[in-house]
Amino acid sequence: MAIPFSRPSIGEEEIEEVVACLRSGWITSGPRTARFEQEFAAAVGAAHAIAVSSATAGLHLAFLALDLRPGDEVITTPMTWPATLNTIVQAGGQPVLVDIEPGTLNLDAELIERKLSKKTRAIVPVHFAGQPCDMDAITAIASSRHLRVIEDAAHAVGTEYRGRKIGSIGDAAVFSFHPIKNITTGEGGMITTADADLARRLRLLRFHGVERDAWKAYGGAQLPFYDVSLPGLKYNLTDLQAAIGIHQLRKLDGFIARREELACRYDRALAEVPELRPLGRVPYSCRHAHHLYVVRLDREGLSIDREAFMAAVQAAGVGLGLHFTAAHQLSYYRQRLGNLEAELPVATDESRRIFSLPLYPAMSDGDVDTVVDVLTRTVQAHRRSPGSRPA
Repeated sequence: MAIPFSRPSIGEEEIEEVVACLRSGWITSGPRTARFEQEFAAAVGAAHAIAVSSATAGLHLAFLALDLRPGDEVITTPMTWPATLNTIVQAGGQPVLVDIEPGTLNLDAELIERKLSKKTRAIVPVHFAGQPCDMDAITAIASSRHLRVIEDAAHAVGTEYRGRKIGSIGDAAVFSFHPIKNITTGEGGMITTADADLARRLRLLRFHGVERDAWKAYGGAQLPFYDVSLPGLKYNLTDLQAAIGIHQLRKLDGFIARREELACRYDRALAEVPELRPLGRVPYSCRHAHHLYVVRLDREGLSIDREAFMAAVQAAGVGLGLHFTAAHQLSYYRQRLGNLEAELPVATDESRRIFSLPLYPAMSDGDVDTVVDVLTRTVQAHRRSPGSRPA
């Protein structure tokens, strides 16, 4: 039987809450969305949480809230989904890419200062695969230059850094609830912040710039008058989605615990397969959310390339992911930013080696063993002899 790359864990609690929401007659943003925001803020230790239709929407709003001007620069990593860079551009900024750590694939904080300029406005770390970036180093740089830190925490629901929860460290953090993430609302996201003024602006930008949302206008006794204080968008999360999220959030610790068990099982099994190397671990204390299990392929040790290797594994019934093609290798950003392969050697090389294995709470130990067996057999079928390795 095929093993998919990912599968959400939806229980009866989520189903019953969705049914109750449908029966309530209120299905757009309303009391369940407000409840989800409150519970999420409490869970990550943030003063404010703003539910949005996706993490992409959340990043867009966060960058719009910075009032970027043409030429303003935002430092981030090339090892991320295109949304990180796309939303910087859509908000009027210019992405500036800093290379990654070879072990973790997180933004290399030691290289940030080389890319700072008078035009720099913000730093956007991406907590790759659920492992936190070096936030002390990043926030120290930002504080010394009066820069904002917007965390792309799409992988990091439940991640902790030195005892602090991601979502309570930077000026804002943006989370994803896509179906492959650690918790899901079908589609959706959340922005957290400690800044009351920023939270108010984000809420306005989320819903047309209107001073009162639909729940306040139509869900209570107040008259449905409104005013627009700035040109906002429509990026709200619905109560139908929040109904799922409320119960997913309560299961998060259990989900992460199971993900860690599965990741450890992969670690032990793949120690016997030198052609496949898992990511390294950060040297500081953290709680890894284990959103992804990413491996690097030793291309020199095999007679086929990464793409052919992945195709063979998928043909054997194991779903795989690709996280990520480095942003500077994508056509639009190669044209916009120029050829950055020499400036970003780690990201360039890793991007050509990595892929992601199935990892989700519903996986059994036997599923992991099956994945490893398929990987091992594929390696054995295409392993080069020692004398045939390229020089």
